[in-house]
Order: sequence, then structure tokens, then C-alpha cells
Amino acid sequence: MGMGPLTTSSWATSLCGSPTCSGQDAASCALKQILDSSTCLNHLVAAGVAALLLLALALQLLVKIPQSRASARQLVTLSLSSPLLHLSAVVFNGCLGLAYLGLGLWMLGSSSSQDASAVYLPHWWLVAVSQGLNLTLAGLAFSVRPRFLGAAFVRLWPALLAVYAAFVCCSSVIVIVAEKVITVKGCLDVLSLPGAVVLLLYGIRHSRDEEGHGGTGNGLYKPLDTEETGGEVADSEAHQVTPFATAGFLSEMSFSWLNALMKMGYEKPLEDKDMTLLGATDRAQNQYMMFMEKLNDKKQSPSTPSFFWTIVSCHRRAVLVSGFFALLKVLTLSTGPVILKAFINVSLGKGTFKYEGYVLAAAMFVCKCCESLSQRQWYFRTRRLGLQVRSLLSAAIYKKQQKLSNAAKVNHSSGEIMNYVTVDAYRIGEFPYWFHQTWTTSVQLCIALAILYNAVGAATISSLVVIILTVLCNLPLARLQHKFQSKLMEAQDVRLKAMSESLVHMKVLKLYAWEAHFKKVIEGLREVEYKWLQAFQLRRTYNGFLFWSSPALVSAATFVTCYLLKIPLDASNVFTFVATLRLVQDPIRTIPDVIAVVIQAKVAFTRVSNFLDAPELNGQVRKKYYVGVDYPIAMDSCSFSWDENTSKPTLKNINLLVKAGEKIAICGEVGSGKSTLLAAVLGEVPKTEGTV
Repeated sequence: MGMGPLTTSSWATSLCGSPTCSGQDAASCALKQILDSSTCLNHLVAAGVAALLLLALALQLLVKIPQSRASARQLVTLSLSSPLLHLSAVVFNGCLGLAYLGLGLWMLGSSSSQDASAVYLPHWWLVAVSQGLNLTLAGLAFSVRPRFLGAAFVRLWPALLAVYAAFVCCSSVIVIVAEKVITVKGCLDVLSLPGAVVLLLYGIRHSRDEEGHGGTGNGLYKPLDTEETGGEVADSEAHQVTPFATAGFLSEMSFSWLNALMKMGYEKPLEDKDMTLLGATDRAQNQYMMFMEKLNDKKQSPSTPSFFWTIVSCHRRAVLVSGFFALLKVLTLSTGPVILKAFINVSLGKGTFKYEGYVLAAAMFVCKCCESLSQRQWYFRTRRLGLQVRSLLSAAIYKKQQKLSNAAKVNHSSGEIMNYVTVDAYRIGEFPYWFHQTWTTSVQLCIALAILYNAVGAATISSLVVIILTVLCNLPLARLQHKFQSKLMEAQDVRLKAMSESLVHMKVLKLYAWEAHFKKVIEGLREVEYKWLQAFQLRRTYNGFLFWSSPALVSAATFVTCYLLKIPLDASNVFTFVATLRLVQDPIRTIPDVIAVVIQAKVAFTRVSNFLDAPELNGQVRKKYYVGVDYPIAMDSCSFSWDENTSKPTLKNINLLVKAGEKIAICGEVGSGKSTLLAAVLGEVPKTEGTV
């Protein structure tokens, strides 16, 4: 037991040549040595992670390939006709692995020779050999058809390799910049990052291709193969699908899939025939079918399904990806004041290392590129998600209208249903764009307050107090806005119902010269709607004024607090404070718009949910007609009631037999039940007795 520490110390000394870290500040020393590619600790970490990746890849090959029972010809897919991304990923990583192996073996041979100047400790050649074996086996493994390795492994393992290559590359770049010495090992480490990124892109592209082949494709747009059209129309329409449906990772990130359409628009005005068809995932029917499938699954549970969470579960991946880009945008945007403060310190001669200015300039460039990229992706993905939600809600409302019961039609008129599609579905479709603003604003404010505290210290408390007071003053206004928005939508429904009925019965209005009376009625309904619209917009104006004035109040309160507390103000903290305040202005000023959109979406979703929960026609009011029956329409002692009241049926004791191909006229005076009888045949009137 007493020889344990001594043995460990002697083993580390024999491997590294000297103890790695000792003393009181062991943690910071270890962190610096891990980030330095010339140290033993960095080599041990790199070799250990490479060994783990190598072990995972070897086990996957040993387990999956024997299970596939495929021949060598079926396994190997690499050839000169392979996709360029696949070919470059395999060849580049394989050649890089062989270069690592050659370097490691040369180091091992030099350490075994008698020349003391060329001796390399074990950790030098060990890391090179482990990296070489890892990349060589990766090149061999990915020359195998990816489906034999498994889709999840093809996605996950290249991602881990990319993270590992980024660590190795960054640690080598730090040493190259600090010591101004370029070595073969450093060059290979830098080249390992693009090789891993190419392999990662291939894994992502392969996963997308597999999902695309396993999906629904373009079947919704494929017409019937009649004698006149054949399959040529389907093939031509398949080529007209938007390039976004098959765009790769780089094409999605750079929006290069739009280049062909933009080039065409530059050359000539775009027409309808130039517009490409939507991809399978963006079409309304696919979205509606996915929504109904999720909803039916949730209806099997004891709890009542929520339409909101059903929609979220349908688009969970899109919400998370857009949220990641929103968070990335906030984080990269918040680095501006921090880098600015570091720049000022460098200009004042307070830099921490020699080439800090170059590093800060490169960091600023990378952060701005990431900010622009993440913001574009955030906006595009949320707008696309909003259109998908809007399309599925429009389809759901239309389908629900066809199955609406007569009692529900009294509560939901045609004008209201039109309002659900044109107004409520549109507002719900706009909500995904603003959803991430609700939490990114809070994250950005917290980061800004942390930067302010670092710049002006205790004076940040006054900024926090002003922001809290602004939010508290907004709470009663938000409640009033919700109330006024609900009243506004109710008034709009009444007005649209009156206008719809007047347009439908315009012939009667003209016949009896009732135009002036109905005009006054509709103008009165417009006045009621205008009253609630004015109240809502006035509260929104107060809300906007409150938040637009808050940045000035925050800056004034902070500088007054600095004066009272005698906090010194120099170029570093003043410029940082001003930059951070400008950073906070935009999210604070968008808070009123976010509140208004959230309120409108909440009201709209409540109305649409109530409509989709409305009772439907009973699909079992009639038996199914079978071909070959003499009487396709048959009623036997039937009673029908619009109000579902068995004591007062609208029609009773109805017997009707209709032969196939027979023409029948139903005659009777006004109000005798002719239309009710036809509606009963269609199953639109509740049946209380008999068989249909």
C-alpha cells in the first residue's frame, strides 16, 4: 500500500520525463497544459480520446458486419463513381491516418536509436500512432456501405471525431502562434479538422438521403397514370420540386439552393410556371395527416389531448433546431462588448499575451459570421415552421367544417369559420417567429446585466431595478390587452356573420329595399369593433412608450449611481457600458411586440381549439351501402330531429325506398320538411328512431 503513490509517480515520470503539475495552483496548470499541444498532459488526453474512438469504431465493425452476412462486394461501396463528398472523406482521412502512422513510427525509431538529440518520449509517438490508427480505420470503415454500420452510428461517430479534431487543431494552433514554429505534427493536426468536418458532412448528408428515400416522396403531386398522360407528367413534376427538398447541409446554411431561382428572376420576370413545387414535408396534406396521427395517439390516453402540445410534438425537432440558432445568435451577439473591452485594454497596454490583438480580431470576425448565420437560420426556420402550422390548421378547420354537427353550426357560423382560417390561423402561424423572442430576450438581458456588473460593479443594481419596474408596470397593461383582444375578436365575428348573411341574401335585401337598414346595422357593428380595436391599440402604444423609454432610464440611473457611489469611469468600462446598453435596446423595444403577439396567439388558439373540439355529426346514423343492393337509399320508420330532442322530432315515421337509377321528386309547401329529408339522407340530421 505504501508503494502505490511512488509507483504512480515513477510511471508518470518515465512516460512524461518530468512531473506534469505540482504546487498549489495545480488546476490552472493542468488546464494550460491540456490546451498546449507540446505538453505530455495534452498528449495523454489526445491519445486516450483517440483510443476510445478507435475502440468504438472497431467494436461497431466487429459486431455489425458479421450480422449483415453480406459479401465483400456488397460491403464495399467506394469507387471512382462514388459521390465526391464520400470519396473525398474516405481518401483524405485515410491518407491523413497513414501520414500520422508514418510520423509515429519515425518517432519510435528515433527514440530507439543511440542519438540522444533525436530521442522522443513515449507520449510523442504514442499520440501520433493512436491518431493514425483512428483515421486509417475510419477511412476503411466508411468505405463500407453506411447502412451496414447503422444510421445512428454514421451520424454520431463523425460528430465526436469532429469535436476531437477541433480540440487537437486548436491546441496545435495555440503553440504555432505562440512559438512561431511550424512542425509536421502541427500541420497534420490542423489538417485533421477539415477531414473530420468532411466526414461529418457526409454522415449528415447520408442520413438526410436515407430519410428522404424512406419518406412519402412526391406522391401527393403525382397524377393518375391514365392513357393520355402516362407517367411522363409525374416525372416532369418530380423534377419541379423545390431544390430545398434535396439541399445538403452547406446549401441549407448558405441558402445556395435559391441561386437558380434568383438567377432566373434576374434574367426575366418570374411567372407561375417558374415556381417550384413544395417538398413533401411542407405540403398541407402531409402536415395535416401527421397532426391527426399525433392527435389520435394522444386521444387514446386518459387525459384530454391539447392541440397546442400536439402541434409542438409534430414539430419538436424544428422548434429545438431553431431554438439552438436563436441561442447561438444571442451568445455571439453578447460577445461584442466583451471583445470591445479587451480591445481597449490592449490599446492601453494591458494585454495578457503578445498577439492578443490578432486573436481578438479573428474572434470578432468569427463571432460576427456566426451571428449572421444563426440569425438567418433562426428567421428562416421559424417562418417555415409558421407556414407549416398555418397550413395544417387551415386543413383541420376545413375538414372540421365538413363534419360539424347542427348544434355546433349554431355557435360557429360561416363568418366565424372564415375568421378562424383568415385571422386566427394566420396569427398562430406568426407565433413561431416570435416564440423564441420570449426567452432569448430574458437570456440576453441576464448576459447584459452580467457584463454591466463586470464593467460598473454595484451600479448594475439600479439598472436591474429600472428593468424590473418596467416589467411590473407592464403587467396590468398586458391583462387589459388580453381582454380587449378577446372582445375585439368577438365583435369581428359578429360583424363578419352579419356581412356574410347579407351577402348571401342580397336578392331579398334588394327586393324589399332593405339596403339602408342593413348598412346601418353593419356600421353599428363596425363601431363596436372599432371601439375595442382603439382600446387595444392605445394600450399597446402605452406599452411601447414604456419600453422605448426604458434604455434611457437605465443609462441615466446607472450613471447617477456611479456618481453617488464614486465608481471610477474610464474608457474601458464606459465604452463597454454603452455597447452593452445598445445591445439591450433592441430586445427591450421588441418586448411590446412580443407581448402583443403572444396575447393574439393565445386568444386565436383558444378560439381554434374550441372550434376543433365542437361536436361532430354521428357517422353511424346510416348503414353503409353495398353495390348490388336493389335500394341504395332506404328508410324504415325513421324519425329525425335537428335539436336532438326525441319528444319533438322534425320528421317522424318516414318510410322511403329509392331504386338505383330512379328519379324522385319531393314536393311540399314551404316548411314541410323537404330540405330536412334530403339532409337526413346525407346523414346531417340526427336520427332518433328507425334505420337508414
